[in-house]
Amino acid sequence: MTIKIGEQLPAGVLSEFVEVEAKGCSIGPNTFKVEDLVKGKTIAIFGLPGAFTPTCSAQHVPGYVAHAADFKAKGVDEIWCISVNDAFVMGAWGRDQKVGGTVRMMGDGSATYTKLLGLDADFSKFNMGIRSRRYSMLVVDGVVKQLNLEEAGKFEVSGAATLLTQLG
Repeated sequence: MTIKIGEQLPAGVLSEFVEVEAKGCSIGPNTFKVEDLVKGKTIAIFGLPGAFTPTCSAQHVPGYVAHAADFKAKGVDEIWCISVNDAFVMGAWGRDQKVGGTVRMMGDGSATYTKLLGLDADFSKFNMGIRSRRYSMLVVDGVVKQLNLEEAGKFEVSGAATLLTQLG
């Protein structure tokens, strides 16, 4: 079942490649409980099929990086990119995309969390296995306030500009 507006995000874990050692986080892949990360925060989340893929790299991630300050100005604490890739790939992709701390590149290597959200898609016919649908959502204190799901093969409603307009 697909998560809906008004529902609480499910408990689960995501991985992130941390570039700089900080309190509680070592350099390299770190695993985080989603329920801890969202507590008391407003988070813009976008999900996409895969790192280094054409639309994701040319449009989806760059849009959120370019508008990071606009999201902050509208009260968003963090921006997350979730993809069915491991933390190493997400870290490398973040460096390639020059996210520079503006977007947290969250890996869901086995699609476990993506399946909990009900946002998984079978890309086997493209030899890519189980991936994520393309989407964006606004989450406030763990509750989904906005959800924009793309139709297969489309990039029309999940970009940064759409989510920014929904913030008012």
